[in-house]
Amino acid sequence: MFEALADLLHAAVTSPWVYLALFAAAALDGFFPVVPGESLVITAGVFAVSGEPNLAAVVAVAALGAFVGDHVSYLLGRNGGRRLIERLPPHSKKRAPFSWASRTLGERGGLVLVICRYIPGLRTATTITLGTVAYPLRRFAAFDVIAVVTWAVYSALIGYLGGHAFEQDPIKGVAFGIGLALVITGLVEAVRYRRRRREQETGERELIHR
Repeated sequence: MFEALADLLHAAVTSPWVYLALFAAAALDGFFPVVPGESLVITAGVFAVSGEPNLAAVVAVAALGAFVGDHVSYLLGRNGGRRLIERLPPHSKKRAPFSWASRTLGERGGLVLVICRYIPGLRTATTITLGTVAYPLRRFAAFDVIAVVTWAVYSALIGYLGGHAFEQDPIKGVAFGIGLALVITGLVEAVRYRRRRREQETGERELIHR
């Protein structure tokens, strides 16, 4: 059964159409996070050990697709979300979170964009929010280039590592690559959560001392 699945995967991933599939998956994943874009890039990286698909082409196509998808997400926020904010009273409680997000992302939106690109689901929320708070498009595009290229390299190389570790068993290589990506994502999220908690505690202490 596993051999048949491996043969099926090999036939699919070594097909010339795999690059179009990778582009589409990475683009859709940017604004529709149900699509497993990262998993497909990792899978392609596993099979790239054999030389087909080409590892550099996998990285380039995945990065380009992710760049397009992120901009679709940004524009959805810019057009739909912005109009929603403008309908809210200037000093209402409902508008306060968006005002906070606008200030925070204005100061370090680029860094947030790059970090959140590695966290499925959260990257979509980040790009939509950046559009909603009218983060400058040129700055968004510049930081997004860094985000999608590093993400594509990271995903493809994790798959490539799994392919080398289990060269005779690509199914295990795919499982290893996806598992490693999940562990790294969990660690990034844990660090981000602790940092956010520390900032909240610092803010609470400052309020108490005032």
